[in-house]
Amino acid sequence: MSSSSKGLQILKPKIHSSVDAWFTLKNEDINKKDGIQGLNLGNNTSQPAEEIEQNRKKLFNELNINPAWFADANQVHGTKVQTINQGGTYSETDGLITQIPGLALAIQVADCAAVLMADPSQSIIAAVHAGWRGAVGGILEKAISQMESLAASPSNIQAFISPCISLAQFEVGNEVAELFPDEYVDYESYKKPHIDLKGFIKSRLNQSGLTDDHIKIHEGCTVTDEENFYSYRREGEGSGRMMGIIKIKR
Repeated sequence: MSSSSKGLQILKPKIHSSVDAWFTLKNEDINKKDGIQGLNLGNNTSQPAEEIEQNRKKLFNELNINPAWFADANQVHGTKVQTINQGGTYSETDGLITQIPGLALAIQVADCAAVLMADPSQSIIAAVHAGWRGAVGGILEKAISQMESLAASPSNIQAFISPCISLAQFEVGNEVAELFPDEYVDYESYKKPHIDLKGFIKSRLNQSGLTDDHIKIHEGCTVTDEENFYSYRREGEGSGRMMGIIKIKR
């Protein structure tokens, strides 16, 4: 995974040669002023909408994305997944799937994971918002099942799990910890339980038929790496959002 060679710092996960994929970084030197600094792309943040629009224009120019061929969602930490064939913002949705070459799918995150998936043999891609609620609720299994309904095969699906909150930083109450299998909860090392979100997400992908060699996991922690990532847990309402983006090459 490498950063962009142009003006913005952007991770470029290597999922498959048939798709383009990106994960934006904070780029904290952009918009150095009061409020949220950096390349905040979140349309659900406290930053004025016109500033978010300018940030997105910078991103589209950097990645050569046509805004009309860009799809994102008003995410609600749910499990709704939509198969789409055009750009736009999809309401109350946390997962997007397409077979349309050139249509970019985007997921906004601060501490949750963006999971980007592709079945290159069938030209099917997905972008999924996987926080703890969505992951426990089965959004990953639902997205993969929906990809299968379009002729994808789980054994062919390749996935990228973005930087997100790490086990060391993900302290939760017992009511949340009890929703996870014990193997993804550390009850011993800290005063309160801690969740291994990346490990749990990987297990859901494995359970759905993805093989280990088709799953790439970025080791970055959004909470501890303040230079590169926004973090809602660290910054609260003042947090911006990164984006995970995937599209089928034309």
